[in-house]
Formats: sequence, structure tokens, C-alpha cells
Amino acid sequence: MSVERVHPEAPGDICVPCAADCRSEDEAPGLGELPALIVSGLSLAASFALNYFAVALPTVYGWPLDPAWLAVLLGGIPIVREAVRGLVESFDVKAGLLIALALIAAVAIQEIFAAGEVAFLMRLGEILEARTVRRSRAGLDRLLSLSPKMARVVEGDEERMVPVPEVRVDQLIRVRPGEMVPVDGLVVRGRTAVDQSAITGESVPVDLGPGDEVPSGALNRFGAFEIRASRVGADSSLARLIRLVEEADSRKAKIARLADRWATVIVPAALALAVAVGLATGDVIRAVSILIVFCPCGLVLATPTAVAAAIGAATRRGVLVRSGEALERLGAVTHMAFDKTGTLTRGELRLAGLAPFEGAGDDFLALAAAAEAQSEHPLGQAVVRAAREQNLAFSASDHFTMEPGLGIVAGVGGRTIRAGRPAFLEKFGLTPTPAMRGEEEKMLAAGQTVIWLAEDGRIRGLLGLADTIRPESRETVAALKEVGLQVILLTGDNEKAAASVAGGLGIDEVRSGLLPGDKVAAIRALQSQGRLVAMAGDGLNDAPALKTASVGLALGGIGSEVTLEAAEVVLLGGSLQPVPFLLKLSRRTLSTIKVNIAMALGINAAAVILASMGIMGPVLSALVHNLGAVLVVINATRLYHFQAGGLKA
Repeated sequence: MSVERVHPEAPGDICVPCAADCRSEDEAPGLGELPALIVSGLSLAASFALNYFAVALPTVYGWPLDPAWLAVLLGGIPIVREAVRGLVESFDVKAGLLIALALIAAVAIQEIFAAGEVAFLMRLGEILEARTVRRSRAGLDRLLSLSPKMARVVEGDEERMVPVPEVRVDQLIRVRPGEMVPVDGLVVRGRTAVDQSAITGESVPVDLGPGDEVPSGALNRFGAFEIRASRVGADSSLARLIRLVEEADSRKAKIARLADRWATVIVPAALALAVAVGLATGDVIRAVSILIVFCPCGLVLATPTAVAAAIGAATRRGVLVRSGEALERLGAVTHMAFDKTGTLTRGELRLAGLAPFEGAGDDFLALAAAAEAQSEHPLGQAVVRAAREQNLAFSASDHFTMEPGLGIVAGVGGRTIRAGRPAFLEKFGLTPTPAMRGEEEKMLAAGQTVIWLAEDGRIRGLLGLADTIRPESRETVAALKEVGLQVILLTGDNEKAAASVAGGLGIDEVRSGLLPGDKVAAIRALQSQGRLVAMAGDGLNDAPALKTASVGLALGGIGSEVTLEAAEVVLLGGSLQPVPFLLKLSRRTLSTIKVNIAMALGINAAAVILASMGIMGPVLSALVHNLGAVLVVINATRLYHFQAGGLKA
């Protein structure tokens, strides 16, 4: 398929609130830097031991050969480089700038241990905040791979294979059973049923006949048919779906870190105070001590340590959180949107109702199962499955034929059984009565798909099939509404099926018949009002909406690979049950981050006063402000063992 693709910068890069500030994924620190961090830690331990035992260190040109130089070089140089680059290129005043100044000042007065300790803590913070799982664009490549490469173009009595990009509007295209529709078009010949859940999310295969539209990406389940191409190339439904994912990917804004918001105040305050104390006392050591103790190590670690612990807690509950930003956004969402098929429901048709017009219900179901035993249609398979689950005995049909899009004819024990649409029965002179139509309306109103069944020359009854609601869906929706979240159903299914599911779950706001672009528009409309929207889905058609939402949640056990790549949170068990826990965890994470920041700032403030009075020198200042970092880490790790008894915080 000819699709003009745009390759925006990889989304969701984490802004590290220190010298690294905002890195691309290729530059972000990660597990590869652990050896350097370990060496830095060992060098600091050696330096501390030598100083503790008052071991005289050799010097070169007056500079001590302190083991802590390793920590300064391995951790400090990248910090200073990134701070300078950010200041020069975009005049960014972030927490990393103060850290770089403290490092340089400590080295300038030959307090090598203090400089190395600051560098070590900063690199530790960066590694903790590195991406837990690197986001990739492999999902879009898989989406592209779904596109058929060739199309069967019909010209007169001949059929030839043509690359899909070469298909032109108004050309006649033949689609055989099991093939994917290559371009959007209008059916001109043949009848079939197509699975277009990848595009619309419709749970039931759609019956098609002459005059019906069919989108690219739909899978032909049964008979061959021919379409006249109406939208090709970049205008086709599948190409637009791909484009929606990419556009949403590039539109997502990054969230500013709390540490960086504080940095705009901390950096000038620290510089002003250090200069003022230095000038007033004439003591450079005091000035450097202030810079070191003002260095926001605890502030920098406040977010990544809490996020790392929370992601660990989520993983223990079968939830994969791809980034700390997603966890932070989830704690502030105001609206929760759900797809229907496969998310709130099982995505599997089940027998939901029987309306026999004569005889017992078991006999009627057994007769229907015998007629549908050879059917490959999901509706027929659901009927057979229901009979087997009820341990009903039924014989195999003598013969079986299907008219795609209409119904089936089967021979059962010498009787002719017909099942399908009312129009199919009317072809054989079987006209439903008003009472029969009334039963059909009841089933349709309940969101069921109806099969009419006739035996020889009379109509025997109706079977209603519907997608079933997941058992955990009711509890999940109730828990979300309890804490004030607005729950919305966004589905490509028909209005009656959507209303039935929403009514059973207590969802007040329902939007049905939506294409992927309509779901995206609905989410953007809420976002334009200042709302934060989380979206949960499982199908390929949900990928653009998941990308557009403030946070996208995918059901990993049953979701498509493209959907999993589009989402920032993956429910690995394929169940909605962890969603209330996840919301509670995200809110607790936000509160923990705020407590950490307050604690770090409080310790720093007290230490600044002591450093200004000359009570603490550079080394003691480094150790004291390290206390704040330790307390922050201890408080954050409590999240790893977080247990949510209920959703209310």
C-alpha cells in the first residue's frame, strides 16, 4: 500500500531532572552504565576510607590523586557537558545546571570526594529514571505488514495480479475467500461476510452484497466478490488508520518534571546566596558548601525512585507500565474511555436468547445446532457451542449449503432446515408474522444478533447471539465511578449492542458506530476542554485512540501486537481487574513524589543555614544532603510493596 509516512521523533522520552535534562532514547542512560556507576561507588568508598584513616595522598601539580577522581570523571563530565549544551543551545535553566556548578566549584577548591559523591548520586538518579522498556515503532511496521501487497484486477474475462499501489479508482477488484480487501470499494458482484474488526471494532462479521461499501483491511470470510475501487493508496481506510497512529504519536506533549519546575527558583537562589555569603564572609569554602548542599540530589531522586518502585509494584500485579510519565498522567486522569468488544466484553459471541414458536427450547436448539454443525460462520459456531455446553445431542446434517450474507440450508433427518435473515426465508415463501417480528425486536433491543430458523415450510423460532460482558467489567466501572471518574464507552459496534452493554455496566455516556478517527476526535474534544483521558482497548482499531489519549491501556492477553505497541500501559493478563489498583497506585505515587520533594527541600534548607554559618564544610555538606537522598529512596521503595484495599486514597 502506498502510504506517505512521517517519522516523528520517538515519543514519550523521559526528561531526566538533572544534568542530562532531556535526552533522546539513544542518549538516555540505562543498564549499560552500571559498570561505570559501580566503579564510581568503589572509588568513593576508597576515598572515604583513605580520608578516614588520614592517609596522605600523593599530588600532581598540587592536585591530590584521590580515588574519587574516577567518580568525578565517569559521572561528572557527562553532567557538565549536558548542562552546558542545554544552557548554550536553548538557555534551559534546570536542576542539572546547579549540579554542574556544584561539581565545578567543589573541584576548584580540591574537594574531590564531595564532587565525586554529587556526580555518583546524579548518575544513579539518571539510571533509575531511564526507560523501563524502550518504546519502539515496531507496531507501525506490523500495521503496514497487514496491508496486502497485491490486488486481483479484473479486466473483461481476465484477472491479473497488480501491486496495490498501482490500483486506480474505478478499477474492478476481485477478492477471494481468506483474502484481505486491498482498497476501499463498493461491492458490485457476489455476496459474502467480512471481518472488519481491525478497522471498525465490529464484533460480528458484516454481511455484504451488491451496493455495500467495504473498507481496506477487512478480511473476506466466505464467498468471492468483486468491488469497484473508490479510495486507494493513502486515502484507503487502512492507510488512514496508520496515519492516525503516527499523528497521535507526534502530537503527544511531554510533561515537565517537578524538579525542573523547581529548578527555575532553586538555581538563581543558590547562586545568589552562595555569592552573598562568600562576599560577606570572604570564605570561599562556605560558598562552595552552600552550592553543594543546595544541590538537589533528593529533589532529583524524588521522581525516579518513586516511579521505579511503583512500576515494580505494577509488574507484580501483571501490569507493564512503559514509562514514568504514563504513571504520573494516570494519577491525574478525569475521564476513562473504554472500547467495547474484547475490552468490556469477551469478544466472543454466545447464545443470549431463544424464542421457539413451537416445541421445547432444548429441541429447538439441538435442531439449530445440527443445521449449523458444518458452518464456519461465527454465528453458526456459537449456536453449536451453546448446544454442546448444554450437553444436547444432535445429529450431523445430511447436506449443507451456504449463501454468503444470507443464510444456510441443511438437511437434518430428512427435513430441510433453513437459518439466516428474514429476507433469506422470504425467498422460500416464509413470511414472519407481526408477533414473530415483535420477538425479533425484543432481541435486537437487547443488542443481540438474530438468526431465524425454519423447518420445511414453517418458521420454528429465533436464536439471539451477543457478545458477553466480562465478569470484572462491572466491578471496574463501579470502582472508577465511585471516585468521580467519568466513564465513557467508545465503540464501533451498533447503537443497540452498545446501549445494551452500557446499561448492564452502568455507563451513562455511550458513543457507538465509531471508526478509529471518530474515537480520536472524541478524545481530542475532551482534551481541548482540559480533561485528561485514559483509554482502554484491545483491537487494532483502538491503536490511534490509545496513542491520542493521555494514557493508553491495552489488554495484553488478547490485544493485537499493534495495540500493545500503541499503549503505554499493558494489562498482561488480558483482564481489566488491575485497573482500579493501578489508578490507586498512580495516585499514591504522585503523593509520594510530593512528600519526597518536601522532605528533600526541608533537609536542604536546614543544611543551607548550617553551611552559611560555617558549621558544615563541603564534605559534611555532601554527606548531610546525602541524608535527604537516602530518606527519599527509603520512602519511595515503600511503593513496591503497596497494597490497595480500595480505590479511594
